[in-house]
Amino acid sequence: MPADVVFVEPMFPANQREFVRGLHAVGARVTGIGERPREALDPELRQWLFHYEQIGNVTSEAQLEKAVRFVQQKVRVDRLEAVVEAHVMAAARVRERCGIPGTSVKTTFLCRDKPAMKDALRAAGIPCAQSIGSADAAEIRDFAVRVGFPLVVKPRDAAGASGTVRVDSAAELGAALTSFGVDRGQSVAVEEFIEGHEGFYDTITIEGRVVHDFVSHYYPNVLEAMRARWISPQFIATNRVESSPGYDELKAMARRVIDVLGIETSATHMEWFYGPKGLKFSEIGCRPPGVRTWDLYAAGNEIDIYREWAMAVVHGQRSQSLSRRFAAGLVALRPDRDGHIAGYEGLDEVQRRFGGWVIDHHLPPEGTPTQPVEAGYMANAWVRLKHPDYDELRGMLDFVGRNVRVRTR
Repeated sequence: MPADVVFVEPMFPANQREFVRGLHAVGARVTGIGERPREALDPELRQWLFHYEQIGNVTSEAQLEKAVRFVQQKVRVDRLEAVVEAHVMAAARVRERCGIPGTSVKTTFLCRDKPAMKDALRAAGIPCAQSIGSADAAEIRDFAVRVGFPLVVKPRDAAGASGTVRVDSAAELGAALTSFGVDRGQSVAVEEFIEGHEGFYDTITIEGRVVHDFVSHYYPNVLEAMRARWISPQFIATNRVESSPGYDELKAMARRVIDVLGIETSATHMEWFYGPKGLKFSEIGCRPPGVRTWDLYAAGNEIDIYREWAMAVVHGQRSQSLSRRFAAGLVALRPDRDGHIAGYEGLDEVQRRFGGWVIDHHLPPEGTPTQPVEAGYMANAWVRLKHPDYDELRGMLDFVGRNVRVRTR
């Protein structure tokens, strides 16, 4: 009998359908539960889905549980999977209530609540930034006096740099606490600012064992990249994961984090810093990375990574090897100001120089409204490239960022 898998929100974001495709490809019967009407399913997605249930809100535990229990009346549900950060806690709670295997509520909580996560990891001897989670402004100010500025303030369940601010003084801290609603009882995460280079380490893990891993680097660090329009930020997935011994410490730390937090069969996305204080853990999610990073891993390693994730989830094994043939990266292209896209400059030269190495690109057509810088790396235009040599690829991405201009009106 095929495994029956319930997948949360198969239509949005756009690459959600790829997870469904992967599950279908490895023989699973997939039931989708989402917020959009059945009529919005495209023909391929209809073919990959065994059944579809529409609910009003996939983050509502009550609505999700009701839909899952309805499905359980028809089939034995073997897995309930969610791969978007905002969906994972509701899925974990419903999973436990309905007796479905998968990532526990405890593990999901520790992977979402940043202060609790760091408390658990510090207790296990894993180097982290000093941090506090609190709704008490006085307690937070005492923490600031003890640790010193700069500090980082963010929601307890933030993903990446979302909603994150750096504060460099008591006045800036006070303003941030007000903006986050601490005076109204809202609890926030406050952390020591870690100086150093930032990157991420991602895995596919089966029963706590890493079966595939990937290392990527940010240029510049995310907090800086998401605050300055003039920067064309990039991140690069290296193909030197095995060949460079410098990653050994990172891999060992990540495996320890996975063990301490009780992550079993899941994708993971872990952020890290390396600087004057050495290697420091930042945060981890028990889900794939965002910004369609898996597409870079697939292109760089010549695998169907969505199918490989599905093999782990459904069959508890891997089926493909990573080639490590290419480094692969993305460069975001910001409009010169807010408005509407008027055109592009420099694309012909990029195509002439690097056409054979272009994975894909997104160039919103003339007249498209621009998105704010803080909307992310893929909010406006972007180009993705690959190359066998990491340093050569970084130079190519730099060239694109310096020479392609997104004009607005």
